[in-house]
Amino acid sequence: MQAITVQDRQAGAGGLALSELPYPHAAENDVVVRVHAAGFTRGELDWPGTWTDRAGRDRTPSVPGHELSGVVAGLGYGTTGLTVGQRVFGLADWARDGALAEYTAVEARNLAPLPADVDHTVAAALPISGLTAWQGLFDHGRLAAGQTVVIHGAAGSVGSLAVQLAREAGARVVATGRAADRDTAVGLGSETFLDLESDRLEDIGEADVVFDAIGGEILDRSAALVRPGGTLVTITAPPTVIPEGGRAVFFVVEPDRARLADLVQRVRDGRLAPIVGEVRALADVPAVFAPGRRSRGRTIIRVTPADTTHAAAR
Repeated sequence: MQAITVQDRQAGAGGLALSELPYPHAAENDVVVRVHAAGFTRGELDWPGTWTDRAGRDRTPSVPGHELSGVVAGLGYGTTGLTVGQRVFGLADWARDGALAEYTAVEARNLAPLPADVDHTVAAALPISGLTAWQGLFDHGRLAAGQTVVIHGAAGSVGSLAVQLAREAGARVVATGRAADRDTAVGLGSETFLDLESDRLEDIGEADVVFDAIGGEILDRSAALVRPGGTLVTITAPPTVIPEGGRAVFFVVEPDRARLADLVQRVRDGRLAPIVGEVRALADVPAVFAPGRRSRGRTIIRVTPADTTHAAAR
């Protein structure tokens, strides 16, 4: 099968290459998925799991990309709940080969059924961003109706979904970002937008929850925005400044099949919409990963052509 691999940590994105790899082995409780579409996070070439397994052993050449949508092509021993030919989407394990490949082996519990009326490219944009937004707002932030939430990076892949989820939950949403992001954030449902390049962050006032997807100085200064009893949530790095009388939480997203099913139902109902930008081919990945390259919306890799027949089991 064809896959994108990386072997030299020092080379970064320049070390990405289209390679031939063996068909993956399905371990116990695994599913082999024929990948139709995949998403990736630009920072994952810096993640330890990209380079080593859970025991710390080198596992290169490794396949990046951890969001996928596709069709079940094979089942490992003991796997239940999914069937060959079924449409699925979800997360590949951080310390195993990922989704930028024609086939990948995934723990069955990390996948959810994908309804026939949701396109694979949309589904591939949902797992990390959607689960991160939900877990940040509600599991860690404990956001409730009537509260105020500040969402930093509101036009990004995580922030844009967080705005929509918070608004639907009945929260007052204050969005932040660059000036060019204003229309997107307001269109998604934010009540107020603050331009981080020209407006004063402190003018926002107090909030029950601050959800940060930017980090750095913005994260440090955001502690002062959290009212007593509130929560500062970030996905960038452990906070060094703790809100007075409040909490600070740094977290890494966790797989959740039930929540994925809920999120994709919201997509079907028109209540949630991932922002998909470019859709590129597998061979384009090295160029897409290039340092400094930016595009509006989430870039998704179409691994299997849209008209390809579903794979049978091997």
